[in-house]
Amino acid sequence: MRRHLVWDWNGTLLDDLDLVVQATNVAFASAGGPAVTAAEHRVRFRRPIADYYAEMLGRAVDAEAFGTLDRVFHDAYRAGLTTCALAADATTAIESWEGSQSLLSMWFHDELVPTVHTYGLTPHFRRVDGLRATVGGGHKAEWLEKHLAELGLGGHEVVLIGDSLDDADAAASVGARCVLYTGGLSDPDRLRGSGHPAADTLTEAVTLARTLA
Repeated sequence: MRRHLVWDWNGTLLDDLDLVVQATNVAFASAGGPAVTAAEHRVRFRRPIADYYAEMLGRAVDAEAFGTLDRVFHDAYRAGLTTCALAADATTAIESWEGSQSLLSMWFHDELVPTVHTYGLTPHFRRVDGLRATVGGGHKAEWLEKHLAELGLGGHEVVLIGDSLDDADAAASVGARCVLYTGGLSDPDRLRGSGHPAADTLTEAVTLARTLA
């Protein structure tokens, strides 16, 4: 059994799909783009997010344009954040893991830390890390490597629970395992077809994580 669990935040512990879609549509509207449904977002969303935006807007999205869209998205996201609850079994799942735990998000660090505290989860985690950059949208792998280095852990000791193929790719890049949660921001069929263990609830994800060598 691997002894440390790394949790993803958005779409995993935090049930924010509706808000993410709403904020994405505000960003698209600001650029004259189409509205996206939750189902369509779950199928098409990918990182780098600029590529997803380019597909949906039907034109190239350079760094400057993405920076603008990213700011619009996050302003809309912040405005609705108080409406979001944790996933139904988030606390139960966290409390069922017997080893150490931490949280790594691609949301901005300075906003993530107080938000996690607001939900009462901080005591469960050895470390909480978010994105230390002014613009998001990139891959998680390099940030997971830094997160584990700060914890003094090797990937062979770790399971990551997240809701995207980018989470799985990040885990693979450091030799960790990943359990994919189908209740988040990604299409469940894509996750189940990835070859990684997949779970419909967070408690099931933790149960699967215990079995991974």
